[in-house]
Amino acid sequence: MENPFDNNEHGNQAIRVIGILEDAGLEAWLVGGCVRDALLGRPVHDFDIACNALWSETKTVLEASGIHTVETGIAHGTLTAISKGTPLEITTYRIDGAYTDGRHPDSVQFTRSIQEDLARRDFTINAMAWHPTRGLLDPFNGQADLHARTLRAVGEPEKRFMEDALRILRGIRFASQLGFAIDQETASGMRAQASKLDLIAAERIAHELEGLLCGEHVHGALMAYADVIGRVIPEITPMIGFDQKTKYHIYDVWEHTAYAVQYATPEPLTRWATLFHDISKPSTFTVDEEGVGHFYGHAHEGIPLAKRAMKRLKMSPSFIERVAMLVRYHDCPTIPEPKYVKRLLRKLDGDPDLLRALCSVKRADSLSHAPAYRSGVAHAQAIEDCLDLILRESQPFTVAALNISGKDLLAMGMPQGPHIGAALNAMLEAVMDETLPNERAALLRFAREWWSKRETEIKQA
Repeated sequence: MENPFDNNEHGNQAIRVIGILEDAGLEAWLVGGCVRDALLGRPVHDFDIACNALWSETKTVLEASGIHTVETGIAHGTLTAISKGTPLEITTYRIDGAYTDGRHPDSVQFTRSIQEDLARRDFTINAMAWHPTRGLLDPFNGQADLHARTLRAVGEPEKRFMEDALRILRGIRFASQLGFAIDQETASGMRAQASKLDLIAAERIAHELEGLLCGEHVHGALMAYADVIGRVIPEITPMIGFDQKTKYHIYDVWEHTAYAVQYATPEPLTRWATLFHDISKPSTFTVDEEGVGHFYGHAHEGIPLAKRAMKRLKMSPSFIERVAMLVRYHDCPTIPEPKYVKRLLRKLDGDPDLLRALCSVKRADSLSHAPAYRSGVAHAQAIEDCLDLILRESQPFTVAALNISGKDLLAMGMPQGPHIGAALNAMLEAVMDETLPNERAALLRFAREWWSKRETEIKQA
């Protein structure tokens, strides 16, 4: 077959290393995801090589050829070679022992057979190997599954997922990223072993979920495997099939959410926030006398649910807070005029990127409404256009942007203390309301008048 790594400099370096190993009498193949993605015509960034030699022998051969190596995983036979700046993971052919912890093999047995090495892998599309002269080695018909856009476990599915339950989420991630269907027997095996996800480290689960959420085909994956995802984020379970009973929606809460995630900008912050934006709708649901559903306060009530889920997944506190702010303000009405958008910016810690993310969430939310009620799309765009104007004209929305500072207030006689911050905030409010120009002389006059009134209030108290 033709070289699927043509015009890929990193691929050329991998082929060069294979040549060096084989000139020394060894055998080596490109394996796994790089082969899969190259056959799909997708960008390839990480290159993995499997070799029939022990890592120490591989190291000796490569170092003798002037290629630097790093002992990154020698317990499992893995060495990293750096060829002209390209990192290449080289792992000895191996057979995994039992997985008593549901994640890692208790032991590794090295083998001289590439076929045995491929047999231990998760999905057929990841169990192919490619060689620059021998071509494609495909003992489990992975290429046929690529053409059929199907994910199929290598061997017996339940055994594969019993060995390492994280493969369950990997499979759903692949479905989301590639748009592949998971074959019925493999999906059944995933569900049968889903309880073993409880054994997996939270950080690993979060990593797979993030890849899943940022996939191009995330709606289908969320809909098809909501029950499995609910195993690791139980907070979403009440959303599944929950009828909203309102003309504004044609989908239940979960399908509305799945569509919204699909429409949101494919970045972790916006996708996580969109996943959680309506998470408290089931718990805040009420029905009026006409049988219409309402979700009063659902944005505010969703914050603790979202935070609980993210803390359990060991996400960083700063990321959790940013997601929580988007959940809180996703339903916040904002007039797309500078003074109102600047107030919203202040609520978002003066972070323009966070406001852009909020507009993405608002836009995605609106696109997932009934077709007649998607005016929020244009509204979100108007807010973002207003933000662009504010930034282009350097309109102030933080105290730091004022043409005056706390030192100036101290110099005019205001005492050190909380009055300084209060005065600066009062000035910023007036500047944002466009009742006070952001000019030093006008700001000093405002400050003197403000402090005079405050002094009088203090004396009268």
